[in-house]
Amino acid sequence: MVGKHKSIFHAPHHVSAITFLITGIIILTGILFVCTLVLNQNHTAMAQQQQPIRVVAAEVENNEDEETAYIKFASQAVKQSDNSSTVSSATIQLPESAKGPPIPAKGYLVQQIRGGLYWLTDGAYQTMFMVTDKGVVAVDAPATIGNNYLKAIAEVTTKPVTYVIYSHAHIDHIGAAGIFPKNATFIAQQETAAELQSAKSVAKNASMVPPIPTVTFTKNYTLQIGNQTLKLDYYGVNHLPGNIFIYAPNQKVLMLVDVLFPGWVPFPYLAIAKDVAGFIKAHDIALNNYDFDTLVAGHLTRLGTRNDVVVQKEFVSDLEKAAAQANQQVSFGEIAKQVGGGEPNPWLIFSKYIDAVGENCVNNMLPKWENRLGGAQQFMSTHCFTMAQAGRVDPTVQALLQNNTFVYK
Repeated sequence: MVGKHKSIFHAPHHVSAITFLITGIIILTGILFVCTLVLNQNHTAMAQQQQPIRVVAAEVENNEDEETAYIKFASQAVKQSDNSSTVSSATIQLPESAKGPPIPAKGYLVQQIRGGLYWLTDGAYQTMFMVTDKGVVAVDAPATIGNNYLKAIAEVTTKPVTYVIYSHAHIDHIGAAGIFPKNATFIAQQETAAELQSAKSVAKNASMVPPIPTVTFTKNYTLQIGNQTLKLDYYGVNHLPGNIFIYAPNQKVLMLVDVLFPGWVPFPYLAIAKDVAGFIKAHDIALNNYDFDTLVAGHLTRLGTRNDVVVQKEFVSDLEKAAAQANQQVSFGEIAKQVGGGEPNPWLIFSKYIDAVGENCVNNMLPKWENRLGGAQQFMSTHCFTMAQAGRVDPTVQALLQNNTFVYK
């Protein structure tokens, strides 16, 4: 409401104008002094919170290309966030299932799973390598781990790396593969090789592209070295074309990257899955086709188990139902009426519609999952968006969502 502004101070008739002016100056000076103290305290707190990140940024600037530096910066920032005292970290409790072993001061943890198969993690990324009589088989080369990969191998064997297997083409998982010997045999599914060849053909600096695979396969490949075996299988697109299942039968270990996230919800937008239907089906493939009790998932804090796959399958199933329900209950026509007249703006209507669908889905998902899987509060809206939109336009996903047909109402 707009009205006349009344002065806070009124000088009595018996007080001189000079006295009133001096009193006002004293009061204003006090207010300014208090404000200055508050601002200084805030700036100091902000500087203290930002200092670790600045240190991290400085650490990764040296001797790194921009992409690798960014990935390392992001990884370190995530790990350092555990030490912050922000409001969000105080109010959001991390489920016990999301917690993993502490990472030593050297920056990585390497442990034997069993039978000469080791896993390696920096707390944000993880991978595995196998020691054989004829050398080491390294799987992937996460950019955040970098040269620590070689240090970890050196802790358990003096044998050289003779084979390198790519799970898929994403740089955050294979970006450091150039650290391995040039005469090593690099193995990948043919879609991964094609993607890297494409990257190399357009790269101004070809050295930024990981080594091109020297051995490729279409569906299946078995690497047999002495008594050690790794089976590589491709069932079609899930997270990315060429993303494979890597299985160590003797150790009963399965590695599936960027699909399964033990103790956590997936990375945003169902881990930016290129094929949502393939992402959904990958859970059944893992459970039905492999006899495993240990899972290496490529990300986050700990090794997984068979039960972690069961739990995530349940999460995805709930997400399918919640997304299908949201698509049914939220009317595009009603949203259009609410937006009202004026100049036609279809994207504004769609924006409001997508928000309403997402809110419906999130409200159904969070009560069950926010205290069960890490990251549910942060990323649930992205998963609802991906599943709901795929269910709206993708015929295979729509069929998987119990044949729910989307209709513009």
